[in-house]
Amino acid sequence: MDNLEFFIVLAVVAVIAVFRTVRIVPQQSAYVVERWGRYHDTWTAGIHFLIPFFERIAYQHSIKEIPYDVAPQVCITRDNTQVQIDGILYYQVTDPKQASYGTSSFELAIEQLAKTALRSEAGKRDLDRLLEDRETINRTVVAVLDEASLTWGVKVLRYEIKDIVPPDSVLRSMQLQITAEREKRAKIAESEGERQKEINLAEGEKQAAIAMSEGQMAAAINKAKGEAEAVRLVAEATADALRLVANAIKDPGGIEAVNLKVAQQYVDAFGNIAKQGNTLIIPGNLADISSLVASALKVVKSEK
Repeated sequence: MDNLEFFIVLAVVAVIAVFRTVRIVPQQSAYVVERWGRYHDTWTAGIHFLIPFFERIAYQHSIKEIPYDVAPQVCITRDNTQVQIDGILYYQVTDPKQASYGTSSFELAIEQLAKTALRSEAGKRDLDRLLEDRETINRTVVAVLDEASLTWGVKVLRYEIKDIVPPDSVLRSMQLQITAEREKRAKIAESEGERQKEINLAEGEKQAAIAMSEGQMAAAINKAKGEAEAVRLVAEATADALRLVANAIKDPGGIEAVNLKVAQQYVDAFGNIAKQGNTLIIPGNLADISSLVASALKVVKSEK
């Protein structure tokens, strides 16, 4: 029975020794091992053996990319405006030994240095510029942290400003400014629309006037051409008539017919003058009329 108890105790001790000796390091992790209180080794992912009572795991680090919230802080801009700024940074442990012994708390050191760099950058800018230069400020803070964290075994990958909160009075002023700017842009757009409308109307009236003037010019040209054509036709008809009269005069009895026609028209003219008024007009030489009539009767008789 004593031997059985001895073997049981021995087995328990062996199991305890195995559990205390065998260590499994997870993926993306690193363990810092000390022997006799001094740094001995850095274990990466896998199975490792620890010497009980001589060695111990002093620090455990995750070598993943880790987000870290930077607590909000009040910063003063160049134009003496107090703003509250908070952010988030992403870091990664690159040297577990330095991360364990380089500083008492690398997370606290990173946070304090990030706040200091942020206050410095905010003091260089006015509020409007601060709101616009987020990307520049982020890059500057990362550069400062990256330079200082070399001895901490940590690399700061990026920093992002989450919120910039001005005082309520400044927010109200900014809102009024935004509203005024929007109204200004609306009025400018409306005036541009009215201006374009007037331009379009004027252009339309101009084109209409041009079309009307061109129509009037075409009508005048056509009218002038018509009148010229009419004059030409009348002239041609008159010329034809004169040629016919001239040819008729050359025929036998033509001259007598002409004389008769002239005498008839002469007598008709004096008759019309007597009918249209109370004044009696008598030619100075009545013998001319009688001789003219006699000649006309003579021509008529000869024609008969």
